[in-house]
Amino acid sequence: MIDLRIVIPAGAGWLAAITLLPSPKWMLPVAAACWVLAAICILLALLAPARPARRALVVLFGVSFAAVALIATAAFAGSDARRPEVVRSAHVLSGATIMATQTVTHDSDHFAATLTRIGNRTVSVPVLVFDASPASRVEIGTTLLVSGTLQATAPSDEVSYLVFASGPARWLAPPPWYLGVTNGLRAGLSRAAVGLPGDGGALLPGLAIGDTTAVSAQLNAAMKTSSLSHLTAVSGANCAVVIGLILLVGRALGVRRGVRIAAALAVLIGFVVLVTPQPSVVRSAIMATLVLGALAGGRPIAGLPVVGVTVLAMLALDPWLALDYGFALSVLATAGLMAFAGPIARRLESWLPRWLALLVAVPLAAQLACQPVLLTLNPSLPLYGVLANTLAEPASPVATVLGLIACLVLPLSPTIGHLLVDIAWVPAAWIADVATFFAGLPGARVPWPVGPVGVVALVVVTALLLVWLLGRLSGRGRGILTVALVLSLVVPLAVTGLSTAIGQLGRPANWQIADCDIGQGDAMVVRSAGKVALMDTGPSEPLLKTCLDELGITRINLLVLSHYDLDHVAGTPVVDRMTDRALIGPSTGKARDVAIVQGLLDGGTRVDRVSEGLTGRLGDLRWSVVWPPAVLPDGILPGNEACVTVVFEPVGRCPERCLSSMFVGDLDETAQNLMLAANPSLPRLDVLEVAHHGSADQSAAMYQRVAGSVGLIGVGLHNRYGHPTQHLLSILASVGTLPARTDTEGLILLSPGRKPGTVAVWSEHPNPGNSGHGGAG
Repeated sequence: MIDLRIVIPAGAGWLAAITLLPSPKWMLPVAAACWVLAAICILLALLAPARPARRALVVLFGVSFAAVALIATAAFAGSDARRPEVVRSAHVLSGATIMATQTVTHDSDHFAATLTRIGNRTVSVPVLVFDASPASRVEIGTTLLVSGTLQATAPSDEVSYLVFASGPARWLAPPPWYLGVTNGLRAGLSRAAVGLPGDGGALLPGLAIGDTTAVSAQLNAAMKTSSLSHLTAVSGANCAVVIGLILLVGRALGVRRGVRIAAALAVLIGFVVLVTPQPSVVRSAIMATLVLGALAGGRPIAGLPVVGVTVLAMLALDPWLALDYGFALSVLATAGLMAFAGPIARRLESWLPRWLALLVAVPLAAQLACQPVLLTLNPSLPLYGVLANTLAEPASPVATVLGLIACLVLPLSPTIGHLLVDIAWVPAAWIADVATFFAGLPGARVPWPVGPVGVVALVVVTALLLVWLLGRLSGRGRGILTVALVLSLVVPLAVTGLSTAIGQLGRPANWQIADCDIGQGDAMVVRSAGKVALMDTGPSEPLLKTCLDELGITRINLLVLSHYDLDHVAGTPVVDRMTDRALIGPSTGKARDVAIVQGLLDGGTRVDRVSEGLTGRLGDLRWSVVWPPAVLPDGILPGNEACVTVVFEPVGRCPERCLSSMFVGDLDETAQNLMLAANPSLPRLDVLEVAHHGSADQSAAMYQRVAGSVGLIGVGLHNRYGHPTQHLLSILASVGTLPARTDTEGLILLSPGRKPGTVAVWSEHPNPGNSGHGGAG
């Protein structure tokens, strides 16, 4: 029997946090009301005569109200602390102090930090910092000076502000001594592993200490596709391995139980500091502490109640974890393992050896618990996920233990440490090979319905499968349930497949502009008379390659890199050897920027540094660079403000009407206005790339001047920046420009409409508001 007495209040508190965080004004009233209701329930349970079952139900309601009240109170108290008045009133930072909360490399596009001082005031505000990566590696806990602008995020976001730096952050102070020690240990393991062959060396630090900085985009994509990415997220499995090892060694040496538990707790604290206190790590550490406490008291350990207490404790400390996908997946995976792994394994023993049944049950239980949440991130199912985990997971603890020991031994004995790293490379390489193999198989991801309908359908499938596996059913009942289970799987798959097939049949062969669905970033294609231009390459090599393959593009005649932010250029290596000419703008001279250009040159691409006034031809289109000028105006720096902006206009004899368009990258409002002033004859256009993924930093005058029929927005689903903003969408509505968004519509293809002056919009996930496939504008 599953004990839900703590799980239900924890779930109520979690749901309350999800509901209240976007609406801070309701936090205090809900907290007050729930405290009162909790007190009433407890008083009724104590004073009113009732049967034990009814009294237990009243107590459960009381504890649930108390949990909601606790989380709401914590959220209300945290809201002011996360957005103090001194920060709310500041729009510009000058020499503010931040502390890095993640490792920052020279090519980091952005990094997480805590704003610790502004002016002469000490604060503690979580922020995300852009365009401030220093020249050398910065470790966790390093204090930096940064100047730039502040932009508030949505109240529910895990960071309170975005900081757009005006230049690289400057080093101010090293991390505290204890972080300095652990930073050195982590860096030592990374250096020792990076020289090993293949993907095993890059993956080993991730398996051992959660350091994925060396993992390539291709390997990262393969790990996600094959459902193995959880192995590089330090969580309960790692904590269990660490404290289990200490307890076993202590017992073998005859150490008393109290000493063993104290040693395990001390090692656990050190482990948390070593791998950094991420939500999954803290959750696992709290659970492990509760388990150790129960062991010390000689009490039995109940799994799900421990999970419930841990969730309540963590949400009380930081209610914003309620909306963190990593936290949700970590909790669900743990709950799934505790509730279902054992029963599933016992059921599978009817067909499989006991050891194999357990090996299959563990990933299956975790997958069943997590998949509805994973579906909101990627509307597909991993066909080989359970099999891939069955093969890879036995190697994970070996790599973890050996990697951790090597991390600690390397400073003391480099020879022994490197030997351990070499041995740990074997299981790490095996995991990488398993991920790559299954990700490359046909049908690695099976499409599933998107949105709430898809989630509900998958929950139904999961429930039916669990009942089929674990329920005590008659032969007829099992037969009926089998039919229901098959239908619940086949119907959504058939509907999705049919919808995809119809969509493919309806895809316009005469498309002229495509917006690739590559997440939070830009990669747009212009096609004319057999010639192809690619506007930026997005944040991911695999995603860009997938899009180009889907569009049938094997040669790029013109590549435009608007600027060097990673969400615009990280995919460039995919096209290094298939590009004829590349246009680039001003650079800050970072090593990352130089490497991107060198890759193009090495691939035989002609690379031109361009400025306003340069023109050329692409099939039946003339392209013109309208920004930046050869000499940047005062206050305009390389980056967003100096994005290469290109206009395409028809000049040839098009077999069909050619679409005119403009691509602006991440131009901000000031640069947009300067670009307009420098180009007074800028014409009205059919299609416009919406600047900076739909941020609020926009010039209404630019959109009024261009008045494009369609505005393309390259934006990631559930992005933390609030893109596209309501301010931008209001501007588009005021000028009659139809927004076409990759976050909700996927791949977007544009072609001439049936009527003159219109644009036909086709999208992978059609939006009824976009006039379907018929036309827009």
